Amino acid sequence: MFTGIVEERGTVASVEPLSQAARLEVGASLVLQGTRPGDSISVNGVCLTVVELVDAGFTADVMQETLVRTSLARAVPGALVNLERAVRADGRLGGHLVQGHVDGTGVIREISPSENWTLMRISVPVGLERYVAQKGSITVDGVSLTVVDVRDDWFTVSLIPTTLEQTTLGSRSVGEVVNLEVDVIAKYVERLLAQGVGLQAGEGSSHEGPASIPGAEGRDDPR
Repeated sequence: MFTGIVEERGTVASVEPLSQAARLEVGASLVLQGTRPGDSISVNGVCLTVVELVDAGFTADVMQETLVRTSLARAVPGALVNLERAVRADGRLGGHLVQGHVDGTGVIREISPSENWTLMRISVPVGLERYVAQKGSITVDGVSLTVVDVRDDWFTVSLIPTTLEQTTLGSRSVGEVVNLEVDVIAKYVERLLAQGVGLQAGEGSSHEGPASIPGAEGRDDPR
């Protein structure tokens, strides 16, 4: 689990094609502190498992499903990426609950700088727009942001100078692809409603134990 508060910008050192996968080597410093093989690091919003610690960096394998669904398929040596270690249970939740499971990609349609912030308009894939709400949270390339405005096929976010300076969003251009993760709470609420789960009077009030919730089985979501 992550918070969407980027700890540092890393650099893609190499991309090694594998059978239906790829191995990334990412140069970093801060996120290496306390990190061991098997730990999770968010790379541009994608939760990846550290395979090996190398000189001034780490390697991680990216499976085919992730390459298809995220912008990591476009990763090239020298590219900057946003990095965040998994949040500790006793740490501060500075952003919002982020799983590192990218829901889709969007395209930057407009960048409008102003004196104190920059407004960025991003397209949203069909099917994801219903999870995006004005003043709600969304993750863009691993950065926790607040939605300013939303329409059927796009939304806007405001980027303060700190975000522009400390994340890759400050160097993004119109037409570039970004990873999007919507608020997981919205997806669970939708699933429960779709299954017809209601809180009618007396439902689940038996002393025999808590009522089971249809459709609440666990899922193995691809990263």
